[in-house]
Amino acid sequence: MTRREFLVRAGAATAGLASAPPLLAALTHPRVKIGACDWSLGKMGDPAAFEVARHCGLDGVQVSLGSVADNLHLRQPEVQQLYKDAEKKTGLKVSSLAIGELNSIPYKSDPRTVEWVRDSIDVCHALGVRVVLLAFFANDDLRGDPAGINEVVRRLKAVAPKAEKAGVNLGLESWLSAEQHLEILERVGSPAVKVYYDVCNSNDMGYDIYREIRTLGKERICEFHLKENGALLGRGKVDFKRVREAMDDIDYEGWVQIEGGLPPGAGIVESCASNCNYLRYLFRTNSGVH
Repeated sequence: MTRREFLVRAGAATAGLASAPPLLAALTHPRVKIGACDWSLGKMGDPAAFEVARHCGLDGVQVSLGSVADNLHLRQPEVQQLYKDAEKKTGLKVSSLAIGELNSIPYKSDPRTVEWVRDSIDVCHALGVRVVLLAFFANDDLRGDPAGINEVVRRLKAVAPKAEKAGVNLGLESWLSAEQHLEILERVGSPAVKVYYDVCNSNDMGYDIYREIRTLGKERICEFHLKENGALLGRGKVDFKRVREAMDDIDYEGWVQIEGGLPPGAGIVESCASNCNYLRYLFRTNSGVH
């Protein structure tokens, strides 16, 4: 189905947002749940993200651990309770955690981040989630930084046993290629350290994302960001049909998170709802993709 054909079929459902999510949810592949990053919902570090996500027809929210300004507040039990209350009220789930603050305060060099990553495992346990995204962009970029990679490997080796015991996956999201990620994972040597795969970022780097997904495989990818910069999903550079084919080939099951997918001047809720409905059709059980 082309994006235009999808819009013709889904336009009425998007307009009637209140009734659309249950209808479209029935079409979604049972192995895949659809969430969105709280920062893409305009509610970073705020439980109000769940109400926005409900209006968008999502299954859950990827939640930020917090910022330096709030001392990464999700580590506090009283803040965790606010998110549990939001889950109960909306019927949605905390799908995974993310430490985006690592982009400005790098895990590869700042000693404060060691505690943040260790504590994030406890937060995952408290909220019943299994994935925490570790961001390696901006100040934490690993490209051309062998010393930084060595330190990341050292720190991951130290924290991996705790993650393994808790059943939590630490997902590395960076500008590196699949092969470079595999080298890091092999050096760490823990099944708890995986790749958090962002299809847009890797596509922008010029990587063959459809091959990379198959190269990494189900055992090495903990979760996906399904993302476009400045465009709705399906209207940008990423071929999401081929993404689904690759995901099916590796038998991926779990959460996919909408990130970005916001055209210039468009509203967050309207865009997210459209992206969610698009993904529900993309992952519909009777798609014919094997």
